[in-house]
Amino acid sequence: MPRSRVLEQHIAVFGESGSGKTVMLSSFYGSEQEPQNIKKNSFNVVAENAGQGTHLHQNYLGMKNSATVPAQTRFAATSYRFLLRFKGKTENAPLKRKPFDAVRLVWHDYPGEWFEQDVSGPEEAQRRVETFRGLLGSHVALLLVDGQKLVDNAGEEERYLKSLLSNFRNSLLLLKDDLLEDDKPLVTFPRIWVIALSKADLLPDFDVHTFKELVIEKVGDDIVELRTVLGGLVESDDALSVGEDFVLISSAKFSTGAIEVAQRVGIDLILPMAAVLPFERHVRWAQAEKVSKKVASELLSGAEVIASAIGAVGGVVAALTGSKNKVAEALGGALSRLAPNLEEALKSAGTKFEAAEKAAATKQQNLAATLEGFRNDLDAGEEKAILARSVG
Repeated sequence: MPRSRVLEQHIAVFGESGSGKTVMLSSFYGSEQEPQNIKKNSFNVVAENAGQGTHLHQNYLGMKNSATVPAQTRFAATSYRFLLRFKGKTENAPLKRKPFDAVRLVWHDYPGEWFEQDVSGPEEAQRRVETFRGLLGSHVALLLVDGQKLVDNAGEEERYLKSLLSNFRNSLLLLKDDLLEDDKPLVTFPRIWVIALSKADLLPDFDVHTFKELVIEKVGDDIVELRTVLGGLVESDDALSVGEDFVLISSAKFSTGAIEVAQRVGIDLILPMAAVLPFERHVRWAQAEKVSKKVASELLSGAEVIASAIGAVGGVVAALTGSKNKVAEALGGALSRLAPNLEEALKSAGTKFEAAEKAAATKQQNLAATLEGFRNDLDAGEEKAILARSVG
């Protein structure tokens, strides 16, 4: 019996205690369980750990029906694994007709307390290192800026922002020696660091450009210092985006005695950011020759299946179907040709879908249609001034 094929994308969420990580995760998962969303989506979101799924759904329903905010978790270093299973007629089709059966999103939640206070002893210090190692494979990292603390520090926002960034930077410096073996830079590491405004509903006059300008004006130098620290951990540090992408996140609209879970902002961009944003950025870096062959092989390791899903054929897929060593060799001689082909495949996917509208019921169940929908979601997020993507 053929094995199930899954595209696995990782996202790491960093934020201080109380910055809204648990609420955000519960809003993400709970909203996907709403009957209207199950009906309209081309996929179902399923928690691989049923207990985690029940707990997150319970949190969401508590907000929705009882205006109860989920309890904060302390020192809980947890990874959540969600499967996006595609629905429809193609579920019973032979496996070879589909590039994928599912997409897996792995969500790493890093305890905020480790930004704000020292560990209690060697055992906790080791757990902190192991936790960070566990999220090194993340494709995207979200660094949360707490909207409540911006409100509390109105007019002096730099006090809070500088503290946030310096705590995070210092935490990384403390981990550096434990993360780097023989001082060798890491090939696998989160390379896209998105700055996210959590609790954005508390700042209704902010769009993403207002937020971006505030952060850069107040703590631009601190972002540069953070990038320097992160760059010191990775091979090919030119292939690193830190503080170049910004997003607004609001898990619900909170008011006295009510939580309106339908009034979400940015939650629906989490899947697109995790699944599509890295692929687009990695292709751009490869095209600009900002990465070594080893890093290019790692960054584009999922390109075969994504390119296959969106219709990239010929030499592109052929170059990526071998072992990682063969991939690196192929990339070494044809990187400048490979990356534009992949990028063109992305750009042309929409046209291909439009030309086959009669097959929409079938296409809807395909990974290609889902990825194209995610790309459209990112574009719409920018148009609505919820998302600002790097132009570099």
